[in-house]
Amino acid sequence: MRVAGLLLAAGAGRRFGSPKALVPLDGKLFVDSAAELLRTAGCAPVVVVLGAQAAEVRSRAVLDGVTVVDNPRWETGMGSSLQTGLRAVGSADAVLVLPVDTPGVTVAALHRLMALAEPKALARATYHGEIGHPVLIGSDHFAGVMSSAAGDHGARDYLKANTVRHVDCADVADGADVDRPEDLSAIRPRSGGA
Repeated sequence: MRVAGLLLAAGAGRRFGSPKALVPLDGKLFVDSAAELLRTAGCAPVVVVLGAQAAEVRSRAVLDGVTVVDNPRWETGMGSSLQTGLRAVGSADAVLVLPVDTPGVTVAALHRLMALAEPKALARATYHGEIGHPVLIGSDHFAGVMSSAAGDHGARDYLKANTVRHVDCADVADGADVDRPEDLSAIRPRSGGA
């Protein structure tokens, strides 16, 4: 099965105070760490969607071995970034969607979802009973997700309307998203290989 990786990194990070793609952690920008994570897990291609301060992200980030696309409508929310990214993925059996602000996600968590990859798949990581990321979307669902994605809901409405397999990843990853600078202090170092 060919599993693409889709990194959503277009937001302005209003609550954080700057785009989260540009947040440094352990010597790397969030956008580089997350793109590298998807590549290390074996996702191909890896598509990175940029928006807010895209030129600065391009100039400061490494972004090796990935396809970078701009979402001209990034201000409308995550839904348009998801649409932009799914269009750029091309042909794949499934796509693993990861927001840039979840630095506690590990390769092991990605592999748990990738193991379920097929065109009919819909799955998402859970952490201590709470739904989180990444989300696995099989190619049979791409059109439905793109047509329902709006605002900051991303694929939420589509996932609510369909049967989604929940995959517990709490033992191998931390699914917390970083919304404010003080959230950085709670991040566990990224570990948890295959």
